[in-house]
Amino acid sequence: MASVRAEEPVTVPMLTARWLSQSFVHWAHAPEEVQALLPDGLEVDLFQDAAWVGFTPFVMDSVKAFGALPVPGPAFFETNLRTYVRLPSGKDGLWFLSIEVGNPLMLAARVIGVPYHLGDLEVAKDGPLVRYAGVRRGGAPRPSYRLTVRVGDRVAEPTERDVWLTSRWRAVTRRAGALWETPVEHEPWPLARATVLELEESLTARAGLTPPAGDPVVHFSPGVGPVRLGVTRPV
Repeated sequence: MASVRAEEPVTVPMLTARWLSQSFVHWAHAPEEVQALLPDGLEVDLFQDAAWVGFTPFVMDSVKAFGALPVPGPAFFETNLRTYVRLPSGKDGLWFLSIEVGNPLMLAARVIGVPYHLGDLEVAKDGPLVRYAGVRRGGAPRPSYRLTVRVGDRVAEPTERDVWLTSRWRAVTRRAGALWETPVEHEPWPLARATVLELEESLTARAGLTPPAGDPVVHFSPGVGPVRLGVTRPV
């Protein structure tokens, strides 16, 4: 079961950052639909007999390589489309269906299979309202999204589902026919309830998913940091 705290310390970070103004929008999907999008060796993780896909836009700030070398440029934006998996060892993790990013330097992570795509992204706050928008550069048609959430009350005591949907401590990628895992460490997410006021997106369709059905489960976090990403290693 997912834990609210990191499972292992990251003593040698390859990257540190602050993840700010992050929204978590989740839909339940049929397990077999999500499993069909995963590489051999990974099994879709389930909560209440459903697979879950998360749409998570946020701000990347104070990004440093090796914990010390600042990545050139100001804060930038990133948006993940992700699901939850089990490794052959039984450990849980994140599998990214796609990642939109505003800083081209992050595309270097493609070398370990991170599915980064350069995009024109925006994040704006207006009191309790947080607005996100983005469109992928290049190709056609270009996936895009618009999301507005209203931030509600703080989550004083996260439920099992709150933790399961938001707290994962390793990212899994595939490169050169092999699976790789990257450990992640940060403080527990401070969460609030949130309501979607506007949502249009074509990222899920581009990933090969059927249109999300029903109302999503939505959380917001003002952010965490420093986030420490460790050395990527073979699964």
